[in-house]
Amino acid sequence: MNMDQGEYILMDNYLHLLIDFAIILILILGIRFFRTPKGARLGNFTAAFVILCALVLVLYRNKIFDPGIVIFFLIVGSAIGVIVAVRVNMIQIPAMVAFQHGAGGVAVFLISFVELTKATVHLTAIGKISGILGLIIGAATFSGSMIASGKLANKLKQTPISFPKHDWLLLGILFTIIVFSIIAGNSFNPVIVYYLIALIVLSVILGIVFSIRIGGADMPVLISFLNATAGLAAAFCGIVIQNRLLIACGATVASSGSILTLVMCKAMNRKLFNVFIGTKSKPASTFKENIIDEEVKKQSTEIPVAMQDSALKDPFDRTIEIARNSQKVVIIPGYGMALSQAQFKVVELANKLEEMGKEVKFAIHPVAGRMPGHMNVLLAEADIDYENLIEMEDINPEFKETDLVLIVGACDVVNPVALEQEDTPISGMPILMAQEAKTVVVCNLDEKPGYSGVENSLYKNKKTIMLLGDAKDIVDQLLEKLNISK
Repeated sequence: MNMDQGEYILMDNYLHLLIDFAIILILILGIRFFRTPKGARLGNFTAAFVILCALVLVLYRNKIFDPGIVIFFLIVGSAIGVIVAVRVNMIQIPAMVAFQHGAGGVAVFLISFVELTKATVHLTAIGKISGILGLIIGAATFSGSMIASGKLANKLKQTPISFPKHDWLLLGILFTIIVFSIIAGNSFNPVIVYYLIALIVLSVILGIVFSIRIGGADMPVLISFLNATAGLAAAFCGIVIQNRLLIACGATVASSGSILTLVMCKAMNRKLFNVFIGTKSKPASTFKENIIDEEVKKQSTEIPVAMQDSALKDPFDRTIEIARNSQKVVIIPGYGMALSQAQFKVVELANKLEEMGKEVKFAIHPVAGRMPGHMNVLLAEADIDYENLIEMEDINPEFKETDLVLIVGACDVVNPVALEQEDTPISGMPILMAQEAKTVVVCNLDEKPGYSGVENSLYKNKKTIMLLGDAKDIVDQLLEKLNISK
């Protein structure tokens, strides 16, 4: 009888393991769909379905059969989520993503706190260590994400803010957290409660001090890093509550966020450590060192013949004339396109140029916008063909043969200052080499510097045509003139 009961328990454990494994596999499959804009929609639905399955499974395994309180909070949470999703536009997406990371951090440190202070639960050493780590990382992720969200929403100063002796302040907070963690790890109720509260406060301060010094062009790196820390905190939380699904999902988020962080750093020619301590990178080449190709410098100062003949024309008319005579066109989108919601008009313009027999491509810089993949999301919303979105390293060699570059709301990612000058927030950052094209048309609101605060020398280039104003209106005017021109 005991043997039969033991075999039943073993089979039940195997069944639970298989179900968990299936859910994790479906989640990974959903993530795989995010490789393309069209697949991203299916990926979202797949991930949502998997999360719902996991939720039902957790309720069943923990024998929570009284649906009252669960249904109440599900309705409240879902209502809040729907309201936020409907009201948030594409401009606010980066801030919302940062806010969501913070919400995940709150959930983790609250669960960890409850589990560590339960009088009826006796945690193992691994469980206690994981709970403390989840509490620390979750609280720091929460406050750091709130700072990031505030900066991205223009509620806080967007440039880096450094306190006096900033590095020493960070080290001091870290050391204090380590000390309190050791004490808390060897404490029991009711004393441990006070140490855990102190750890939460210290971790919140750590997140603020850490994130406040990151800003400008480094914000995409911070966003992806907070994504990783939110996943790591969730994985530790999964260990303390002994939930395999939470461990696996948290580890997946942590690993993907870490990879994305490194990709962002590579795209900006920045070391992760330098981003965190606020050190500016040096450019890969400078004019003083004469590393920039002489042909490129010559091109940047000469006026193309086609433009010399029409130098006195209206900028819109000149742009239309050049567009009609161009064979190869590259469009570079930026955050200004998101601000004006011009992506639909931009795609319409691209389609019009293709109907005229032009080769049209979109050049995507990895850190364009305010978060990783921001431009891809915007253009996917406008149903652009994914094959037309070309990454920076693939499109840069083509600019010398490009007849027309159309910049829509981009600044820092096409700023030659990144290669020309040292000691600027974007020095050393790889850029889209728009200045190498035969003609550059800039559709920006004004000539002011971009997010980094660095003036763009491309605007002063003699072969650059500036069309200043709302990007959506400008592109709409270009479309009208193309339609009526013969």
